[in-house]
Formats: sequence, C-alpha cells, structure tokens
Amino acid sequence: RKERKKVEMLFAHLKRILKLDRLRLRGLNGARDEFLMAAAVQNLRRMAKWLAPKAENGRLIPV
Repeated sequence: RKERKKVEMLFAHLKRILKLDRLRLRGLNGARDEFLMAAAVQNLRRMAKWLAPKAENGRLIPV
C-alpha cells in the first residue's frame, strides 16, 4: 500500500503540477519522450531539494 501510494502521488504531481494531463506530442514516440522529460524534471526538482543547504529552522536558504 505504501509503495502504491508513493507511485500514485508521483503521477498526481506529474498531472497537476507539471501539466501532464494531456500529451501534446504526437504518436507513441512523442508520448514517451514527453513523459520521460516530465519525469526527468520531477527527479531534478527532488534532487535540488535534497541537495539544497538548509537553515537551522529547517527552511531552505535562498541563493
């Protein structure tokens, strides 16, 4: 259940925040490319949060 919830939350984020509710590129290759780009963006955002320095109060330090 926990693993499924994690996956569902990632797809919800892709749909809602990254506007992946409708594929704009044509064909299977276009859909695959668009999905891979959205997933890469999602991973980069998570990595940036993980690597960002944090202040003592737990908030991110603006750079």
